[in-house]
Amino acid sequence: MKKFQAGRYIQQGHYRSFQPNLMNRAWTIDDMGLIQLLGKADRELGRLDMYSDYVPNLALFIQMHVLKEATQSSKIEGTQTNMEEALLDKEDVALDKRDDWEEVQNYVAAMNEAIEKLQSLPFSARLIKETHRTLLQGVRGKHKMPGEFRESQNWIGGATISDAVFVPPVHTSIGELIGDLEKFAHNDEQYFPELLKIALIHYQFETIHPFLDGNGRVGRLMITLYLVSKRILKQPVLYLSDFFERNRSHYYDNLNRMRDKNDLVRWFKFFLVGVIETAQSGIATFDNILKLQKQVEAQIQTLGSRASNAQKVVNYLYQRPLLDAAKVGEVAGVSPASAYKLIADFEQLGILKEITGGKRGKHYLFDDYLKLFR
Repeated sequence: MKKFQAGRYIQQGHYRSFQPNLMNRAWTIDDMGLIQLLGKADRELGRLDMYSDYVPNLALFIQMHVLKEATQSSKIEGTQTNMEEALLDKEDVALDKRDDWEEVQNYVAAMNEAIEKLQSLPFSARLIKETHRTLLQGVRGKHKMPGEFRESQNWIGGATISDAVFVPPVHTSIGELIGDLEKFAHNDEQYFPELLKIALIHYQFETIHPFLDGNGRVGRLMITLYLVSKRILKQPVLYLSDFFERNRSHYYDNLNRMRDKNDLVRWFKFFLVGVIETAQSGIATFDNILKLQKQVEAQIQTLGSRASNAQKVVNYLYQRPLLDAAKVGEVAGVSPASAYKLIADFEQLGILKEITGGKRGKHYLFDDYLKLFR
């Protein structure tokens, strides 16, 4: 790693582009501090993955993890939708916030589709392109070649390429660079720890910047996809965008330091700290979900004959903790009058609270649950 060379800057007339070196080769770890941090990250990730085996109905809760990831990853790019707004239906979102809302919804769809496609597709350029197509479908980047690598030069920061903060490699080298990343991801002949491998893949992908738009979101989404594809995680329960958002300046500084000073170890340590903190946060969240689940189950048992219908609503709330009376009726399969009665029961038990304050179009939030993800 001491000999690591990220690449070189190439003068392109009035600007310089960065040409990264290929990654698919033998690597040697020679930093004891990094090895210790890697061991801790592996242990915490194993503890988090353990919940996949014994949390009942884990799929109910994963969608909230995905929604949090979508809002935080999009926030890094300037989107301002919060989790409460992301839970609304489109017609309930203010017109001036719908573009942001749609980008978050696309991220959720892209993640869910990509996880499903891993059943038949490997972690690959094809999977990344298909995920990118979903991400940009019908939103602000819809004219920027969704699902296709760029065929022109892009840049990061600055009004023009001349004053850009960073200019990625020329588009004619994208095929070779992405192909190299694919080979590196699936290189089982030369061992390299998987967490360091995906850290390197994420850095290299952001450096290549192969799309005209959406590179940051796709690059962060790839981390979870890789861990699931390699069966390091049985379920998609680790998302680093919240850590990157809270440490945004360090995130970008460490990526740039890799290119400018070849400081690979510093990036690795930052990434592993993110894995450790995020895994620990995920473990705490699952612990608190289980406690809340027991508490709510005890509460709805007091409803007698309505407990069965109440349980159907609770199961829905774990996936989407915001609803209205019509949704309660649909989920529970009851009349509007019975739906309002169930809502009144939930309010009395403190499970739901009304958040709109209007006489019509009222929405009810499972706030104690949502707090676990804030």
